[in-house]
Amino acid sequence: MSNGGSPPNDIFDVKRVRRLVELMKEHDLSELDLKDGEQRVRLRRGAEPMVSYPMSYAPAPTAAAATPSAAPSSGGTPAAPAVESGVVIKSPMVGTFYLSANPESPPFVKVGDHVGPETTVCIVEAMKVFNQIPADMSGQITAVLAENGQPVEFGQPLFRVSPSK
Repeated sequence: MSNGGSPPNDIFDVKRVRRLVELMKEHDLSELDLKDGEQRVRLRRGAEPMVSYPMSYAPAPTAAAATPSAAPSSGGTPAAPAVESGVVIKSPMVGTFYLSANPESPPFVKVGDHVGPETTVCIVEAMKVFNQIPADMSGQITAVLAENGQPVEFGQPLFRVSPSK
């Protein structure tokens, strides 16, 4: 027997699982699902359910949908685009931003669409897990601030929304 009784490539090795949990915390991931042959490990933290898509999902790069990140502001201060009218929906994690579920599907939302708190506005893929991002507010999408298929950072603005009153 090897040290600990686990084969060297055992994905259920306690040290390996602890490292995965550390990575989840470090990158603010809610779910991790790994499979190696017949072995599978799925880790979740937090109360929000996440949707996992087949690993074969590979969206093709598409031209960026309306991304007015350099839109002129009425105050004349280009250094503060978040101050423009509306509230910003930010990325809850580091990953890749997608406007639709797959390349053949229409975008979840586009400029002018009305959203509610439960409306899915995009997907952020992190470590092969496709996380649906809800609007968490009611209002109208006034700008798409991230580019489809591009990496996003934690806290990066994704959409601008004019809240409903």
